[in-house]
Amino acid sequence: MSLSQSITGAKEFDKKDPLAHFRDKFYLNPNTLYLDGNSLGLLSKNAEASLLRSLDDWKQHGIDGWSDGKQPWFYMAENIGEMTSTLIGSHASETITTGSITTNLHQMLATFFKPSGNKTKILADSLTFPSDIYAIQSQLELHGLSPETNLIQVPSRDGRTILEEDIIEAIDETVALILLPSVLYRSGQLLNIEKITKAAHSKGVIIGFDLAHSIGAIPHKLHDWNVDFAVWCTYKYLNSGPGGVGGLFVHENHLGRRPGLAGWFSSKKEMQFDMSHTLTHAETAGAFQIGTPHIFSMAPLIGALELMNEAGIDAIREKSLSLTNYLMCLIKENLTEDGFTITNPSEDDRRGGHICLEHDEAARICKALKQKGVIPDFRSPNVIRLAPIALYTSFEDVYHVVQILKSIMIEKTYQQFSNERNVIA
Repeated sequence: MSLSQSITGAKEFDKKDPLAHFRDKFYLNPNTLYLDGNSLGLLSKNAEASLLRSLDDWKQHGIDGWSDGKQPWFYMAENIGEMTSTLIGSHASETITTGSITTNLHQMLATFFKPSGNKTKILADSLTFPSDIYAIQSQLELHGLSPETNLIQVPSRDGRTILEEDIIEAIDETVALILLPSVLYRSGQLLNIEKITKAAHSKGVIIGFDLAHSIGAIPHKLHDWNVDFAVWCTYKYLNSGPGGVGGLFVHENHLGRRPGLAGWFSSKKEMQFDMSHTLTHAETAGAFQIGTPHIFSMAPLIGALELMNEAGIDAIREKSLSLTNYLMCLIKENLTEDGFTITNPSEDDRRGGHICLEHDEAARICKALKQKGVIPDFRSPNVIRLAPIALYTSFEDVYHVVQILKSIMIEKTYQQFSNERNVIA
């Protein structure tokens, strides 16, 4: 074993890590090695503090917390949107924190999908997260269109990844809108957003992206790439907490457009309390809000984003790539004889923030890992996802995870578990 693949090497990497001090800002269980931040990020002390500030605003001010609190609620969505804009390469006016990822998808589809003539189809991929497909199917049906004929799903050649060339080739004269993930949730493949967006626009097609598995892990330039819209959740790499409020981006080229799904918070802020039955919607991304913001779900995001912006998204990406490269190196060194296959792209520019391991016994191996204090993520039927997070995972953590996984395979402790997922995987 080389020095770099030893515990000594891992500790040396940690000594040289410029982001190592952020680890102390998170609540880490000393008996747990947490590699599931791509599903739910851990609580930071900053996020806890910003939530408690909003609770105190409620305690001290009651209804006046909307205007007089330390974190006034009325403009909280816009303020958090501005904090988020640095991570995705957008203008503050193009970004809002609101809803959930799927309700925001419905909003974007209702706003931008305008079938006419022979342009009646929505293009997606065959490997995207199911909720995105459900939203597309619902919107097609609301237009009286059949999902069977009006939803195009670009097939995968290997069952794990999608070729950008296949996506581009599928954009024909019948496509009205494209919705794709930035990073495929199973394999961790990072799509070339700029390339696909240019191809879509060259054919007059609106295109949007689901950033669930890239925001907070990968830099974006949504404005410069001319992406029409994007949606995301905040509970993964942004560490906002379970069910944390989502967000959306609408390029300035489309600001001023009437929202497809209007609500009270779509209003211009200064006119919202006029109580008119005629909506005067905001000229910013705030127009695409619907209902009253979920304050206690948004509040932790203030502290979480403070840390993200202090660290810087470029530095976060650099460490993330180092961690996943190190993890892949250790897996190849220690687990090649145990039936594991690394199925995420190995190239840095094609890989998101997690590693995808396939194994025939994946479900029971995940259960054995949890028994040993390692928190992985299982995706049916045979995928183990491991996500070392730049702000709180150390290289030593990664080293120990692989050693524990190796011991599980040697001792066959996974055989005591059934090879079936739990209700919550």
